[in-house]
Parts: sequence; structure tokens; C-alpha cells
Amino acid sequence: GLGFNIVGGTDQQYVSNDSSIFVSRIKKDGAAYLDGRLQEGDKILAVNGKELKDLRHKDAVELFRNAGYDVSLKIQRRLQPQNGPVGPQGDGESGGLPLAAMLVPGLALAAAAVCVWLRYRQRM
Repeated sequence: GLGFNIVGGTDQQYVSNDSSIFVSRIKKDGAAYLDGRLQEGDKILAVNGKELKDLRHKDAVELFRNAGYDVSLKIQRRLQPQNGPVGPQGDGESGGLPLAAMLVPGLALAAAAVCVWLRYRQRM
């Protein structure tokens, strides 16, 4: 298989008022685990270009089983995969920079600027 389990569907909603398909578990040493891009809690929007809208759970499972060797997934990343999805990040595409990757360099720059300003002020 592809190395992950899914939950959801029109007949087994994982998130209330959302019948989407979600990754519930990544199997250690499976294909998805070794690839490293898929995360638990991700919403799967499409498999090999076929959208997963309004599917029963068993129909989604069948799509994955028949996906073939080269599989392309369109996902919507979750901010914090806990006991279930918490909220979308971005426009439905995986990727982007985490907030910490933007804040840490900015805070370091601000701290450096304050140090320079304090040294300049002491010289006066």
C-alpha cells in the first residue's frame, strides 16, 4: 500500500460538517513515511488529479488501492495534527514556510538592531 490510513467520507465524517478524507496515521517505514511529505491530519483533496469530493469512505479507499505505482496527492496541510484536524494552512497546497521560520530571523534582526542602537546611545 501507500503506507498511510485514512478517515472521513460522506458516510463517516471525521470533522463535523466536512465529509473530506483525512490522513489518520502514517505507517512507519511505509511509502508515505519514507517520502516524508505527508503528515497525519492532512486533508487529501485529490488522488492522481481525481478530486475526493462527496465520496463514501469505502469509495475513497478503493481509489487509493487502484492509484497505481506513481501516486500524486493534492493535500491541505493542517496546522497541528492532534486528535483531528484543527484548521487549514494556505490555499490547499502543501508547502510554505512555517511561522517560526519567519519569526525567528525577524526577532534576531530586531535584537541586533536594539544592541546597535544601545551601543550608539552609550557613545553619545
